Formats: sequence, structure tokens, C-alpha cells
Amino acid sequence: MSTPPAPPGPAGPASTPPEVPRGAFITLEGIDGAGKSSHLPAIQAWLQERGATVVATREPGGTPLAETLRELVLHQPMDALTEALLVFAARRDHVQQVIVPALAQGAWVLCDRFTDASFAYQGGGRGFDLPLLQTLETWVQQGPPVLQPDLTLWFDAPAALAAARRAAVRAPDRFEAQDAVFFERVRAGYAARAAAAPQRFVRLEAACSRDEVWAQVAAALQARFGAAGLPATGARLGPAR
Repeated sequence: MSTPPAPPGPAGPASTPPEVPRGAFITLEGIDGAGKSSHLPAIQAWLQERGATVVATREPGGTPLAETLRELVLHQPMDALTEALLVFAARRDHVQQVIVPALAQGAWVLCDRFTDASFAYQGGGRGFDLPLLQTLETWVQQGPPVLQPDLTLWFDAPAALAAARRAAVRAPDRFEAQDAVFFERVRAGYAARAAAAPQRFVRLEAACSRDEVWAQVAAALQARFGAAGLPATGARLGPAR
């Protein structure tokens, strides 16, 4: 007769699942007509070809609530404070519902505009209170530490050129109807943000041809992410400022 198996011993401690590396957060910035949005699909493809899972999104927007607020911001008259509050309300929902969960799962988030746009448009263009924008940034982006992109690609083009490009393709929204002086202030707002965070900003000369701009984009991506390889789950790139 065979010997019966020994009774099972006490259960050992439950194993801890390995930590998923945080994905990378990349944003595209620039004045309307600079050409950033037209390059987003190619950037997404560049990342996916190297094994990344990519969540492509936009601001204002990215969730049903944020898209509803986007329509108000783009088309309804309002003062600068109302505008800023609606933009940051949309951002809060976007951060909670899309950006943070995607990064936590190891995805790479590719976002058409983020908070730099608020400092450029509401801060620079509207002349709104920068300290208040900084407070909203801290509240909304779950700080401290404040959630910031790992890389920001700034498509920089003169206001007059951007206006000509916009006029050739679409009717203006409430922002796009502003004059060149407004957009030069927005451009200066972006320059100030880039000067304050040079380690995450890459300025692209967006007045060039589409192919020439793409060459700059690809070089920036390769310089930041290409040397060490691009894992499917993203990488911990260290804190962004």
C-alpha cells in the first residue's frame, strides 16, 4: 500500500507582484498653427514601433467631462479666471481618469498640450496671475510632487506664420481668433516655461517644412529615449521639473 501524502504545511507569505515601471509622459506644445498636432500620429507610431504601449490624448479634453468643458472654453465668452478654472477642472479629470492610471500601468502617455499651455495662453496671452496658476497646477496635478511631463516638445513658430497656416485649413475658435500680438505673448509664455525647465523642454524650429520638423522631432526622441532602448512598459526617467 502506498504511503498517503503528508498534510500541507502552513501557507507561506503571499508573493508580492513585481512593480510595473512607470511609463513616460510626453507632451506637445506650441501656439495654434505651429504644427504640433499634425506630428502626433507619427510620434505615436515611432514609439509603438519600438515596443511602447501608447495612450494618445489631448487637452483640454481626453475624458467625456473634459471634452464637454473644452467646448465651453473654445466657444463661449468668459473672463480669464473662468477660463483658467475650466481648463484646470478639465485637467483634473484627465489626470485622474487617464494620465495617472496609464502611467501606473506602464503605458506611455502622449498628450497634445498640458499645463505649459495654461501658463502660455492664460498666463502669457491673457496676462493672468501666474502665482494662481501655479497654485492650481499643484492642486490639480496631485502635488507635491507635481506631475510633470518627462519630455515636452515645443513647436515654436512665429505668430504670423501660424496664423496663415490656420486660416488655410479651418475657421477660428475663440483663441484662434486672437491677433498676432496675443500669440506673440503666448509664444513668450512658452519661452519662459522652457527657460524654467530646460531639462524637459526641447524647442523645435516649427517654421521649417514638415519633413524638416519631423527630422527634429525624431532626433529629440532618439536622444532622449533611443540610446538605452525603449521597453514596452516605459521607463523611470527620474523627476521632471
